[in-house]
Amino acid sequence: MAIRNCVVWDSSGPVIRRLRASSVPGWIFHHATTRSETERLMRSRDCRVGLIAVDESGGPAPAAIEAVVGQHVAEWIAVVDRAQVAEHELGRLLGDCFLDFHTQPLDVNRLAATIGHAYGKATLRRRRRPDTASGQRYGMVGRSPAMQTLFRLLDKVVHCDAAVLIEGESGTGKELVARAVHQHSGRAGGPFIAMNCGALPATLVQSELFGYERGAFTGATRGKIGSIEAANGGVLFLDEIVDLPLDQQANLLRVLQERSVVRIGATRHVDVDVRVVAATNVDLQAAVASGRFRADLFYRLNVLHVRVPPLRDRGEDVVQLAQHAFEDLAQRQPGCRLRGFSEDALQAIRAHRWPGNVRELLNRVQQAVVIGEGRLVTPSDLGLAPAPAGSEAAKQPLVQARASLDCDLLVRTLERNRNNVSLTARDLGVSRVTVYRMMSRYGVAR
Repeated sequence: MAIRNCVVWDSSGPVIRRLRASSVPGWIFHHATTRSETERLMRSRDCRVGLIAVDESGGPAPAAIEAVVGQHVAEWIAVVDRAQVAEHELGRLLGDCFLDFHTQPLDVNRLAATIGHAYGKATLRRRRRPDTASGQRYGMVGRSPAMQTLFRLLDKVVHCDAAVLIEGESGTGKELVARAVHQHSGRAGGPFIAMNCGALPATLVQSELFGYERGAFTGATRGKIGSIEAANGGVLFLDEIVDLPLDQQANLLRVLQERSVVRIGATRHVDVDVRVVAATNVDLQAAVASGRFRADLFYRLNVLHVRVPPLRDRGEDVVQLAQHAFEDLAQRQPGCRLRGFSEDALQAIRAHRWPGNVRELLNRVQQAVVIGEGRLVTPSDLGLAPAPAGSEAAKQPLVQARASLDCDLLVRTLERNRNNVSLTARDLGVSRVTVYRMMSRYGVAR
């Protein structure tokens, strides 16, 4: 019989003593008296079930219980005194945080059946958690062809030290791409300095970029280095570069050409070694044509071009992203009772056009985690209308469903065979050429 672990958070000890005195086959009970001990055992013993002795007179505080239950993907059972069950606060706690509860005196046989049921529920939940291992790279989640193309491009970009121009709609994750370029490059040990060119008044841009000397202007009681100098040895990320004033565009171009900067009020040049990564949510070439952006600076920045796809072009990535965000947010929300998305919610997610892209998706999932009152997230929790009956999102066409299954099977088989194409072809019962064609069709990189 397989041995399973269960944490028992029992401050005073009677529950754990009763369990140890009455052997429960197949279970090892680990005693914790504090919240920190409980959390440590949950991590170290891979516990899928937890017991908490809830005692309003001397047990864990409700806030501590909610924090532990919300942080760990496990099923929880409460052990309470029968006389306290009618208490309003305890009733709320039992309903929000626990799968079930048992009253004192403890019936060990009945409890054994409950923890077995809880273990099964927790195991099913783990299997339903999004498998993002094969679809998560550079801190981003996605198996769609569009994201696989982005990942392959980043594989090349991170190993080069040239300037990068990132284009993409608002909310697609351009700063995430910029941080990936920094963290996976030879400059990872250097600073990453981000500056939003559209968030600063035009009068402050020069001092923020280049810094200034003491006394350079009224109020400059001491000197300050600018963002360019602060990024020396690392990466300077200029978000919304199109909003940089034209006169400062000329100054930035000079810095990129001469690799040195002069602070306001100074005459001395300071050498800088900076990789510039710029981002924009508009067509920068159109801005050049309209005279809004300097052509020479555009060509200086546009050495390596990266386009971040909008969420509506990423197919089933939207569901994977939603599930990934939910797992992360639900664990950090005290007392969260939600266990996943309803089918109606998933259909609504597929049907929505996501004009705010990933940022909008994360915000809506966070809203659902906070306000959701049931066991499953509904479209109204997300602030979305249900998908119309008979819509493409609601019925998920057979071709799309099969493609998703084929891609998933291919990825898992490649992983199991450590990217050996010959072994993968053998396991799938196809030729090596077919495997390569499938990899190309679904944007799967080895």
